[in-house]
Amino acid sequence: MFHRICITALTVLLSVTASADTIRMAVTDLVGLESLQREFGQFVETLEQKTGDTIEFYPVTNRTAAVEALRFKQVDFVMTGPAEYVVINKRTEAKIVAGFSRPDYFASVITLADSRFTSPATLAGEKVAFGSVGSTSKHLGPMQAIADYGVTPADYEPIHTKLPIAWESLKRGDVAAIGMNHLNFLTLREQEQANGGLPPGAFRVIARGPDLPNDVLMAGAHVSDEVIERYRNAFIEHSDELIAAILFGEDNQKYAGMQFLLALDDEDYNYVRAMYDTAGYPEYADFIGD
Repeated sequence: MFHRICITALTVLLSVTASADTIRMAVTDLVGLESLQREFGQFVETLEQKTGDTIEFYPVTNRTAAVEALRFKQVDFVMTGPAEYVVINKRTEAKIVAGFSRPDYFASVITLADSRFTSPATLAGEKVAFGSVGSTSKHLGPMQAIADYGVTPADYEPIHTKLPIAWESLKRGDVAAIGMNHLNFLTLREQEQANGGLPPGAFRVIARGPDLPNDVLMAGAHVSDEVIERYRNAFIEHSDELIAAILFGEDNQKYAGMQFLLALDDEDYNYVRAMYDTAGYPEYADFIGD
């Protein structure tokens, strides 16, 4: 009897071991192993517990490096944003594992309320500040929000800088408007008031884009459907624990209030493709700024 139990236990152990994998994971907007561990360490540890896999971080220096790592099977999973998804989808056969929703994730274009810049049309011939080149919500999104009103980048002078610098430039009148993530706007406006500066009513939103598509976890073409399904099941069955784990990262507070989404379609990202068209990259094959 004891012998039979030992054999059964050994069979189960071997079965679990055989089904476990080592998964290499990259995040496109984080550089360096330390940043990966700080932002996603708790999330990966929890995901390991729920899948039985070992997950190793694979640092990449930029978004192009992530694409090449996928193509050459050096990395299995890549966590990335909407603008990056469009290029990765064009250049590889990577598959979507799950979407990570971001509440209130849309672009805004901000001016001073007492200025003459009351609509996108009034920005013609002016300087407009944006965040980092190629960012979905700080560059491409607000640029497209302006273009939705018929005003193209050729009609004004785009300037790229860090958002706090752009904010001060707006207050000085050095730029007519700033394009940014809506949550960034709310944060800067709150800081402005807390520091005894201009009140919230001193700023005006003259254009808003639609809610942007979700961030995605993508799997390389070499990753089996069985592995992908195991992770999708983990996101469904252990959603609350995994969301709590991802929020351990300071930068990951952008995911507060999120949920995992599995019913995503490539067409959901067509608005991002329109952004690339507006920015002058209609092939969707290159990252802007790399």
